[in-house]
Order: sequence, then C-alpha cells, then structure tokens
Amino acid sequence: MYDMGSDDKIQLTREGLESLKAELSELRDVKRPAVVERLSNARSQGDLTENSDYHNAKEELEFLDGRISQLEEVLQKAVVVERGNNSEVSLGAKVTLLVGGKNVVYEVVGEWEADPVKKKISHSSPLGKSLIGKKVGDKVEVEAPAGKVVYEILSVE
Repeated sequence: MYDMGSDDKIQLTREGLESLKAELSELRDVKRPAVVERLSNARSQGDLTENSDYHNAKEELEFLDGRISQLEEVLQKAVVVERGNNSEVSLGAKVTLLVGGKNVVYEVVGEWEADPVKKKISHSSPLGKSLIGKKVGDKVEVEAPAGKVVYEILSVE
C-alpha cells in the first residue's frame, strides 16, 4: 500500500478527491457521533465486562478514528492531477483495451481511488505503470499470475 510516513504528494483525480472528502465527512459528522452515543448508552448499562454492545461500539470507534486519521492525512497530501494530453494515457484517462479478443475499459486513477470491481486501476499498478504515456495502437505486456498478458490500446479519453 502507500507509505503514509513519507512527505510524498498523493495524486488523485478531482472525482477521487471529492469522494475521499465525502467519506471523511460521513465518518466524522454522521457515523462517529452515532457510535459515540451507542458507546455512552452501553456504558450506562452498568457492568462493562459482559456488555458486548459496549465492546463492539468501542472497537468500531477505534476503527472509525483510525480511518478518519488516515483520510485526513491523505487529504493533506493530496494533489489533484488534471488530464493533460488526451492522446496518451495519464492519470484520469479512460482507456479502452483489447485483451484476449475482448474490449475492456479501465480508468487510470490514483492509488487511493483504485477499485478493480469498478474497473478503476491505480497508476502505480503493473497495468497502470505499463499504460502511462502510451498512445492508441501501442501494445503493452504485463506479467500476471497466469503469465504474460498483452493489451492493445484502442482508445484514450
């Protein structure tokens, strides 16, 4: 993952930045207060040693505080990268690739935005690294668990 101890800037798309800000706001302004209230209610029920709701709420609060802290640090280091040259693959680009006879569309995003289920790949992933700077018609070869996979770039948006 990402080394949060470094002073490096974290590259994000504008959409990714807004998504992380929304998550932070939801955690800080909605979820955390609800868990604090749940913890307070559980604490008021007396004996805490056998109070599972108290222990669950305490663990959830620790998790939320950790995630809030992590998001705050990411947002402090965040730099929005705007799409430059539309003819080559860069952060924020939507790339249509031909692989194994099928067309697949990926969006190249920052590490904190990557979501393979939504076809958002990190610019620092093996495929992302191979695609950055390439143009329509270029082919890239990526080492995958099943062996080498060849991707041909059909379009860049």
